[in-house]
Amino acid sequence: MQNYGAFVSSYGVENHGIKNAATVYWNLTGPQLYEQSIRRREGSIAHLGPLVVHTGDHTGRSPNDKFVVKEPTSENDIWWGNVNRPFTQENFDFLYRKMMAYIQNRDIFVFDGYVGADPDYQMPVRIINEYAWHNLFARNMFIRELRPEKLANHVPQFTVIDMPRLKAEPEFDGTNSQTFVLVDFGKRLVLIGGSEYGGEIKKSIFSAMNYYLPKRGVLSMHCSANYGESKEDTALFFGLSGTGKTTLSNDVSRTLIGDDEHGWSEDGVFNFEGGCYAKVIRLDPEGEPEIYETTRLFGTILENVVMDNDTRRVDLNDATFTQNTRASYPISHIPNASLDGYGGHPKTVMFLTADAFGVLPPISKLTRAQAMYHFLSGYTAKVAGTERGITEPVPNFSACFGAPFMPLHPGVYAKLLGEKIDKHGSDVWLVNTGWTGGSFGVGSRMKLAYTRRMVNAALNGELNDVETEIEPFFGLAVPKHIEGIPNGVLNPRQTWEDKEAYDAQATKLVGMFIKNFKQFEDGVTDEIKAAGPKL
Repeated sequence: MQNYGAFVSSYGVENHGIKNAATVYWNLTGPQLYEQSIRRREGSIAHLGPLVVHTGDHTGRSPNDKFVVKEPTSENDIWWGNVNRPFTQENFDFLYRKMMAYIQNRDIFVFDGYVGADPDYQMPVRIINEYAWHNLFARNMFIRELRPEKLANHVPQFTVIDMPRLKAEPEFDGTNSQTFVLVDFGKRLVLIGGSEYGGEIKKSIFSAMNYYLPKRGVLSMHCSANYGESKEDTALFFGLSGTGKTTLSNDVSRTLIGDDEHGWSEDGVFNFEGGCYAKVIRLDPEGEPEIYETTRLFGTILENVVMDNDTRRVDLNDATFTQNTRASYPISHIPNASLDGYGGHPKTVMFLTADAFGVLPPISKLTRAQAMYHFLSGYTAKVAGTERGITEPVPNFSACFGAPFMPLHPGVYAKLLGEKIDKHGSDVWLVNTGWTGGSFGVGSRMKLAYTRRMVNAALNGELNDVETEIEPFFGLAVPKHIEGIPNGVLNPRQTWEDKEAYDAQATKLVGMFIKNFKQFEDGVTDEIKAAGPKL
């Protein structure tokens, strides 16, 4: 087994049970990983330098193939169910041995770095990959260690071993398919096989932080964050994929802290990551100029983006491979990004939803109890055409706006959020980036320029004393007027030509909220239960 690279750790891969690998490439630079990727035919270089790769059958996460090992140190803490599916220690150990055998005589790539910008809560991690481009992905997404002496003595507290070409045998291995993402909190180890989608690596580490940090009083959050003229003007943007977290937090007038994963400690907000992972399908160079520029830079990885092989130019509007085209890039690619990854205590918290039913107002102020209700609900909607079999809007309730990555009971995260909002006096807003004037297929998507204007009005205090009206279905306080926004846009019912159709659709959505929230009713106060919508 040969070790190659300028930054080889004294804590070798044999500590993970890896023996007889061919060459172990340690902590290669970006250009070196480009060279390895091209040499191994893993991707192609596009015009101006991004690396274009394809992830095969898996163009997104595979939630039905993720499992958590049921083992003594964590089993009493895990919120077991459809999200956190139990996996036996015996089957995990069997797949681990299979993976160790698979690695023999193969080249592997190792990235040593960190997750968490705050040294008090930072976790050293190690990512071991079969693909060079996956290692570049890890280098983009996590926090790099730039000191050679530290890399030489790097000891990980959590490790991901990612071998996409290794397939499981469900009948023997206890998996649902040939794909597997297995998390063992006792061993502090994740095994990934059968999927080439880079996001599985990133979200596995996020799940680990969501397990460990709340035990230390730190709220781990699926959100983006930025700040204004000072770090005391920090804002959080919670939301599921497609709701606008990355787009709205990338604002030229504010400093980006991070686009997806953060912690909120006693000292303020800190980024977990060292990079961004943005959706780029139909990216608007005028509305989202900073993200657009990253797709034209060396070091960016473009996943499943269509490229002309003759001109080497990419087409961000082409969804031939997937609607979920992605760009992975270091946060330094964003000109106004915070390189230290810190912010203050949030003055403003935004819950983003893409309501394809066209019912929720584009912006509304939440009481403390409503904030807790909507945080636990974590609502957005899937639209027709995004998945096979979806012909009309489908509600997607994901507790804490990130249930697939939350190993603990949602109440743990909600309790921490409530405590921190109370302590620091954060204002909470619900922002609908979805449909107006009708549901999907009838109405239209809210204009990004309108959403930005409403968000900025909330951030700069314009809405502190504005007159509001209470929307009848959800009891939300909706501003009557925002400068620069046509008055008819703010009240969703007024945007529908058929008012009775709106009432019917709103009643339908209210029923969906009530049905979903029943799972939390035993663990919340009467005040929070009363803050939800009513039929």
